[in-house]
Amino acid sequence: MIARVLGALLLGAAATAPVQAGTVALTFDDLPVFGTFYTPAQGEDVTTRLLGDLKRHHLQAIGFVNEIQLDNGYRDSRIALLKQWLDAGMDLGNHSYSHPSLTRTPVQAYIADVAKGETVTRALLAARGRQERYYRHPYLETGATQADRQTFETWLAGHGYTVAPVSMENSDWEFAGPYSDALAHGDAAAAQHIRDAYLAYSAAIIPWYRRAATRLLGREPAFVMLLHASRLNADSIDDLAAILRKNGLRSIPLDRALKDPAYAIPDTYVGPDGDVWVTRWSLSLGKSLPYASQPRVPDEIATLNARLSAPPPAPPKP
Repeated sequence: MIARVLGALLLGAAATAPVQAGTVALTFDDLPVFGTFYTPAQGEDVTTRLLGDLKRHHLQAIGFVNEIQLDNGYRDSRIALLKQWLDAGMDLGNHSYSHPSLTRTPVQAYIADVAKGETVTRALLAARGRQERYYRHPYLETGATQADRQTFETWLAGHGYTVAPVSMENSDWEFAGPYSDALAHGDAAAAQHIRDAYLAYSAAIIPWYRRAATRLLGREPAFVMLLHASRLNADSIDDLAAILRKNGLRSIPLDRALKDPAYAIPDTYVGPDGDVWVTRWSLSLGKSLPYASQPRVPDEIATLNARLSAPPPAPPKP
């Protein structure tokens, strides 16, 4: 009840605050490269094209790093990819070392993993006179219990981190695996079909978030959009930029987006789910969202992704 009262007060303040409608902060998870393991040449290609297109469209971005990728081979070349992000004028943040689930990982082990995940990234930023300021929870899981959530957020604050929320997403990760798999098998037609489906879904879900958030808050907030550093997005930034333009969304840095009063609405959710912040706001404010009209990822894409993501079958017993 107290949280809802505070949320209502903040919602009232948000309604009279300077409006940042038409803005979005772009955030990319799972750096250096999202998806199946990439060779140095492949990682370089994805990163160079992704960053080049972002800059060409004047899109600012922050990338969240899983440093386990640096220890899976080709360490120097993968660190070089992170340097490319900084050289392009982008920011970097912590996405944990190995992408664990806070729901299924003891909180102290989770904290140790996050601390391990800042080793290289923090040094790269410090070499440029910058600090690592933002943390993005894997799976957006912020704690299954109040005690775990408070313990971890106290640790984050003590280490200078601000949580990087997500208030808009286009499920790009569900399309990215099938897309890369089609290309790996030389099936250009299937890859094009998947990319077309991805862009059609993005064109539908982005305006849905704009409508849903406006209905919830009484105005449109500055959005924080979740994407991934994937080959799919390296091949799609031109089209995504056009979709953002069609929706009247211009790019702003994450720190500016987080000044929107909507992000000060108390996040009261505790549990296993990794919900986006629009959902969290609806829970805190006791208001519903128009889920019946929310676009869904095509069944064929969800099925393909589930098949590719499934662990290999266990070998038969002798």
